[in-house]
Amino acid sequence: MIQVTNTIHVKRTLATLSAALMLALAAGCTSTSSRDSTGEYVDDTVLTTRVQAALFNEPGLKSDEIKVETYRGVVRLSGFVSSTADENTAVAIARGVAGVKSVRYDTRLR
Repeated sequence: MIQVTNTIHVKRTLATLSAALMLALAAGCTSTSSRDSTGEYVDDTVLTTRVQAALFNEPGLKSDEIKVETYRGVVRLSGFVSSTADENTAVAIARGVAGVKSVRYDTRLR
């Protein structure tokens, strides 16, 4: 009888610990106003890569001097461009990437 009671107690304890662990993991994957969830971070990373690739594939644009950052679908372009036309081109390219919500730019003419 003691062994059966101990087995039930151990199973309940393991179930409680498992539930607590699952809640802690779920809480770690949620987003806050200052931190992305894991999924949002991956989405932003994918968008950043797509924008960088699109800028790189634009002939005549010095994409290595343009930094791309993404936060919750909003792309920020910074760095240096050769002309206002290059700046406009970079912004248009970024806006044309699927999933980009908006584009902010803080580029400087060099």
